[in-house]
Amino acid sequence: MQPFTTYLPDETATQALGAALARALRPGLVIYLHGDLGAGKTALTRALLHAAGHKGAVKSPTYTLSEPYRITLDGQQVNLIHYDLYRMASPEEFLDAGFREDFDGKNICIVEWPEKGEPVLPPPDVNVLLEVSGPGRHVELQALSELGLLCLESLHYPPTP
Repeated sequence: MQPFTTYLPDETATQALGAALARALRPGLVIYLHGDLGAGKTALTRALLHAAGHKGAVKSPTYTLSEPYRITLDGQQVNLIHYDLYRMASPEEFLDAGFREDFDGKNICIVEWPEKGEPVLPPPDVNVLLEVSGPGRHVELQALSELGLLCLESLHYPPTP
C-alpha cells in the first residue's frame, strides 16, 4: 500500500485527521509519531483521543513519559497509552520503567520520539511523519504491518459531508 499523504492547513484539519484515525484504530496497534518540536504530534494524539470518546484533558506526557487512557472500540474497553520519549536519556529507561509490557497486542500504543527508544522499542504498525509546512503540516502515514494496513485501509480522510 502506498503511504497516505495529506496537508493539514489548520487545527480543524488536524482534528479531522485525528477523528479519522480514531475510527480506524484496532486493539494492539502501535503508532510512531515522528516530527520536530511543534510539528503537531501531541495535537494529533489529543484530537484522536477526544474523537475516541475521552472527555478529559489530554496532556503531553513529556515529564511522565506515558499517559494511559481508556477508550471504547466496537463496544469494548481498550487501553490507549500515549508515550513521549523525548526526555529519555537511554533506551534502558524504557525497559526499566516496564513500558515494554504495555505492547501486549491488546493495548494501543502511540509513541512520540520513538527514536529515543531504539532498539528496545517494539516495531510500529503505522509510522506518522509530521512536518511543518507554511502555516500547516504535511503528514505522511505509512503502514508497516498487516495491522497497520488494516488501519490505513479503513482511514476515511478527508471526511465526506
